[in-house]
Amino acid sequence: MALSLLRQEVVWNAFRLANFSIGEKDSVSVFLLAKGVEYESLTNEKYNITELAQKLLDTGGKILACGTCLKQRHKDGNELCPISTMKDLHQIIKESDKILTF
Repeated sequence: MALSLLRQEVVWNAFRLANFSIGEKDSVSVFLLAKGVEYESLTNEKYNITELAQKLLDTGGKILACGTCLKQRHKDGNELCPISTMKDLHQIIKESDKILTF
């Protein structure tokens, strides 16, 4: 499997789990780091990542993105990839009883 297809599937599954967890009444925050901030460019007909991200936001989940990682990629933040900081990530970790990484 090509690296981009593997990355698409990993990101797609992360957002699938996030949406399932929201459906189970869990609080869900996604913090995007490194190449994770590029997730919108991975969406396609098979892996509807952007749609899953929007659904997460629409149902009460949060998406945050490392501002430094965005800046290094010459990207601006937006609703689906809002600029955030290490302080925001630390707060998520501090408040969470479970942390998953993909």
